[in-house]
This record gives sequence, C-alpha cells and structure tokens, in this order.
Amino acid sequence: MTEKLARACARHPGRTVVAWVIALVVALVLTATLLPGALTTDAKVTNNPESLRGYDALARRAGPADPATELVVMRSDRYTVDDPEFAAAVRGLARDAAASIAYARLYTDKRDPSLVSPDRHALLVPIGLVEPHEQAVERLFKVVDETNADGEFEIALTGQFTQEHDLQRVSQEDLAKGEFIGMPAAMLVLLLVFGTVVAAALPLLLAIVAIIVGLGLAAVIGVGWEISFFMVNMLTGMGLALGIDYALFIVSRFREEYAQGRDTAEAIATAGATASRAVLFSGSAFVLAMVGLLLVQSTIMRSLAVGAIVVAIGAVAAALTLLPAVLALLGGRVNRLRIPFIARDTGSEGRFWGHIVGGVVRRPGLSLALSVAVLLLAASPVLGMNIGASGISTLPDKLESKQGILAIQRSFPGAGAEPAFVVVDGGVSEQPVQEGLARIQKALRADSSFGAVTTQVDGAADVAVVTVQISADPLSDRAVRDVRRLRADIVPAAFGVEAARVLVTGTTAENVDYFDVMGYWLPIVIAFVLVLSFGLLTLAFRSVVIAATAIVVNLLSVSAAYGLLVLVFQHGVGAGLLGLTQVSTIEAWVPLFLFAVLFGLSMDYQVFLLSRIRERHVERGDTNEAVTFGITSTARLITGAALIIVTVFVGFAQGDLVMFQQMGFGIAIALVLDATIVRSVVVPAAMVLLGDWNWYLPRWLDWIPHFEVERGGHEVVAEPSSPGS
Repeated sequence: MTEKLARACARHPGRTVVAWVIALVVALVLTATLLPGALTTDAKVTNNPESLRGYDALARRAGPADPATELVVMRSDRYTVDDPEFAAAVRGLARDAAASIAYARLYTDKRDPSLVSPDRHALLVPIGLVEPHEQAVERLFKVVDETNADGEFEIALTGQFTQEHDLQRVSQEDLAKGEFIGMPAAMLVLLLVFGTVVAAALPLLLAIVAIIVGLGLAAVIGVGWEISFFMVNMLTGMGLALGIDYALFIVSRFREEYAQGRDTAEAIATAGATASRAVLFSGSAFVLAMVGLLLVQSTIMRSLAVGAIVVAIGAVAAALTLLPAVLALLGGRVNRLRIPFIARDTGSEGRFWGHIVGGVVRRPGLSLALSVAVLLLAASPVLGMNIGASGISTLPDKLESKQGILAIQRSFPGAGAEPAFVVVDGGVSEQPVQEGLARIQKALRADSSFGAVTTQVDGAADVAVVTVQISADPLSDRAVRDVRRLRADIVPAAFGVEAARVLVTGTTAENVDYFDVMGYWLPIVIAFVLVLSFGLLTLAFRSVVIAATAIVVNLLSVSAAYGLLVLVFQHGVGAGLLGLTQVSTIEAWVPLFLFAVLFGLSMDYQVFLLSRIRERHVERGDTNEAVTFGITSTARLITGAALIIVTVFVGFAQGDLVMFQQMGFGIAIALVLDATIVRSVVVPAAMVLLGDWNWYLPRWLDWIPHFEVERGGHEVVAEPSSPGS
C-alpha cells in the first residue's frame, strides 16, 4: 500500500503539492479562527471526585459566593495600617484599579482583623476581577507596577486568574525558547547526517507541515471539546520530533537507492515499500500509545494526547504523500549543496558502529548482562518517586503571582487566595452535624498548620461550609499534606458517622484528586499500550519473539528514564549543572505521559532497525549477519534522529516551568539511552542469543500476511525459517 501511494504521488507531484498547499491554508485559517477560543487554562478530572461534588454543593448556597479570587498585599515599612497615609494608599489603589476590580473587601470598611498582618505593617485586600479576566489582570499589573515605582508602599498580587495569566505567559515563553534552541540544533544535526543542504531541509519542512496540519485538526476538535493551552507546547515538540524522524528515514532510503543506480521513480517506490512502511507502522504505534492517554479521566491528559495524535497523523500523512512528490520534483537535486568533508552516501556501513556491534556479536551474553545491569541501576531511584505538583513557588521570582505568594508568606503565614472548603451536604440543622461543625472549627483553630477559619450555614440550601486558609501556594507540599489530613483524619474525627456527607474541596483538593487519578490510570495505560504494541509488532514482523523483545527493551529504557528523572529532580544530582530545578515531587502527569510518548518514539527506531534486519534476513537467511548489517547501516540515522529529538526537548527543558523541564529531560535522556545502549548493545545481543527463534510465529498465527520486500520494491513471500513456525 505504501509503495502504491508513493508511486501515485510521484507520478503526479504537482497535484499532490497543490493539494497540500490548500490543506495548509485551510489549517492556518482554522487555527487562527477557532483555536484561540478552544484553549483553556482549566484542568480537571472527569470521574466526579470529592472536590467536584463539593463545588456542586457550594453552588447551591443562597446568594453569590465570595467574589474574591485574588489577594493584594500592601506593605509599608514606614506606616502601619492605622495611619491615615496607609488608608489613603488603599483608597488610591482601589480608585486606580477600578477598571479591573469588580469587588474589593477593604479593611477600612469593616475593620476585619484577619486582613492585618501581626506587625500591622501589611494589609490584605481580597478582590474580584471584572471579565474578561485576562485584560483585567494586565491592567491591574500596570497599576501595581506604577504604585511600586513610587517607593512608599510595596504592592504584590496573586490569586486564581493572576496565576493562570503567569502560567500561560511562561508556557508561551518556554515554547518560544524550545523552538529557538530546537530548530537550529535540529538543522545542524540534519546537515551532519545528510551532508547536503537540500536533503537536510526536507525533514524540517515536513515537521513544519505536520505542526500546521496538527494545529488545524486540533482547532476543529476544540469546537466541541475544551483543550488545555499546554497542548500547543506538546503538539509543537512532537511535530518537530516525528516530522523530522519520518522524513529522515524516507529521504535516507531514497538517497541510498538512488546512489545505487535506480532512477527516481524506482528509488521512490523502494523507499515507499520499505521506509514508508516502517513509518506507517511506527506512526501507528505512536498513535496507539497516545490513544491510551485518552482513557485517563483528566482534561489535561486528554488535551496532551489530542495534540500528539493529530500531529502524528499529520506527520505520517505528509511523509507518505507529500514527501514522495517533493522527491519526484527534486530527483538527483536532493544531493545539491553538498557540505565538504561531511557529505557521504547513506546506507553505507559505519566503521565505528561496525566495531561496536562486532564486539557485541562476539560476546552477546556478557554484552547483554552488562548493558541490562546499567539500565537497571539507572532505573533503581524510581522506587522513591514522589508524585505531586511543584506549584507556583517554583516559578521565577519576576512573576507577579510569585511575588504575591512571597509577600503573603512573609506577612500572612496562614493566609492564601485559595482556601480549603469543608462542605456539609445535607442535614445541617441536625444536632450531630452541628456538633461536628463545632468540633471541626475547634480542631482547625487549635492546629497551627491552618489559618483563619470561618463558617457559613445555609439552611435553605441545606449546606454548611467551613472555610479554612491552608497555604499561600495551593499546590505546595504543605497544602497537599494538610488537605489529605483533613480528609483522612480531621473530618472523620469531627463528624464520625456523619462524615459521609462531608466533602473537602478547593483548589488543593482538586489537585489531590488529580494526583489520585494519575496514579490509578498509570498501570492501566501501561497495560493498554503494551498489549496494542505487541499486536502491532507481531503484525509488522510476523514474530511474537521480536514483538516481546521490543517491548521488554523499551520497558528497560523507560524505567531508566524514570530513575534518572527522580535522581536529577528529587535528589538534585546534576540539576544545577544542567540548569534544572530541584523539587520534592515529580509532576503527576509526567510519568504517565512519558511512558506513552517514550514508548511511541522508541518504536520509531525499533521498527526502522528491525525492518532493515528483517529485510536482510530474508535476503541472506543469516541472523547474525542481518543484525550486523541492520545496526551498521542504520546507526548513523537512528543516532541522528535521536539527537535531533534530544536537542528539541532539551530546548523545552531549559524553560521555567518545572513540568516541562521534567518532560523535556525525561524524553531526552530516554532517547539518549535508547539510541546508544539499547540499539547498539541490548537489541543486537538479544537477537544474536535468540538466533532463529527471533522469527518464531505460532502456526495458529500463520494467517498474518507477509510484508517482505525485495530491494527492487517488489513484494515477495519468504519461506518460514523460525523454529516451530
């Protein structure tokens, strides 16, 4: 199928290119018109957890909820809150920010002591913003900057919309930084791999096409489904990785066949029957891995999965259709603008890799044992992995929301813009519930971990709410620990049998439920991906042994990546040297997402390598010789492809968001291991030891079609050579 598709596109290159140009224009229009309205900063789980049930109960209260979403901290080292100068400054702030503030609770109005710091030199001003909140935040930032410039008072701001604004801003900056580092680095590696400017430009062109098409598809999906703005970062990174990989494999095979004397049409056909087929299978494996993430009951995980899936579809489609058309138009000109001392023919056996694989083939048992031991040692820290979220405290100090948190922590240790809510849903007039409310208020006020406590009972709605301040940063370890303690200890102790109707909610509680969902779905997604990958690889190579070996090898490299992730981020080993942030937790979504992504990306190299080995084995019938040929003829390409992805994601790892640092580092280090230890040592050693058993297929699976391809591009059926087949 892939050969026929390549031939058809090569015969009509003009039509194919025009069709793709139209598709790109449509995608750009869809992206510009639909995507901005589809992106959201909201991230929630969809399994109706305790936090969301608590919000539903809160919504039934009579009258509006507290409209305050942000906290302004005003401080003066010279004046106290009782001085008229301080009162005038507060009124001035309210006046200057009137266009942004829809609600403000001023100390000067009701003399609420909870709004005053212990030293009486700082004041909290809870505010609610007008809609749209994005513009209100921008205007408020300007007012805060102008007030701080006067020098008499220090003003800081944090809260729900302030934090969302800063998070989105940093995400966009990280995306730009990743592209700024990744694109030039990828081009440099491509020049080293191909040795010609024209050939090196094709993979980058394909990546850009895949990203544009992916954004257009995501915009259409966003019409009926809110998508996290983090999806754009993921789509761009995956688009660069997959688009470059797929084009690298196909262009390299085309140049190899062309160098051996085949005309342009036959070279395209052979590349279509071999490299394009590998791209189709590896792209399918990647999409299946990402489909596993769609099972997870989390809007952000599903958004990330959507981004990866649509860009993978765009990359595969462009590689199978647009690339043959472009190659047909270029022909031999693909080798133009050769770089002196670098240019060389693709497909030739590399001496360096030949020495390595030669040593592995001579001592396969020892090579396998040592390499597996290294990977297991790297994986060992994973046993101490802590799942959580880093929170606003890990953001750069230059951000307004971070400055606000620091100001609150300094002057109001027990305050925060996003408290926890203990919601009693029903029976609030009953004696046991009222006694429980009294007990929990007493317990919270006696516990130094908690801040101010207020209680509201709405008899008409049959809802009671205990609001308690927990931490300035709702994602901090302290906040998470306190909410878990609320649920597990304090609420049951206070309400006894009535605790079943008590719900703990709030921003921190939402994240606790999110962490629990990630932990629950991790083994399920792993099993889902493994089963589907096993089936796809069995279909691709007509061997259950090849499929099982590939899965075990990929599990080793992913586990090693997990271990090194924990070692660097949690234990801080090398974090400062690498410009990374040491934290106490690994972001809850990272292990789950990394597994799916790394498994999908690893399949790219596995399928490409095994395709060449299988192809050679059909020609020669010698497993050892096929393994040696496959490694030496593809090592330069696989190493180059991995290095490109590593540079792309190293760019993302240099951003300010810890979550993207962890994602970028995890993908980069896993692919370094995959392209070196795994592909050059583990795979060849295992295949040499297995011998003809590599090609074993049970008789009851003999219905699987043959996909063997001669070097001329014509399909042939190989006689079975595996034991028992």
